[in-house]
Amino acid sequence: MRIMWARVRSALRGRCGDAGMSTSEYAMGTIAACAFAAVLYKVVTSDAVASALQSTIGKALDAPF
Repeated sequence: MRIMWARVRSALRGRCGDAGMSTSEYAMGTIAACAFAAVLYKVVTSDAVASALQSTIGKALDAPF
């Protein structure tokens, strides 16, 4: 039984050695997420998308029941 637990502990130690992200990786991920959000904001607030949303909402409100 003691040998089995020793094998389990050593296997778990090997997997968890370098499992997390470093600070620079967090920073790059945050910058990428902000850039994606900025692009998405520009697309959603463009005239083409705004007019498409207005027409869709207008059609939904004018639908007969």
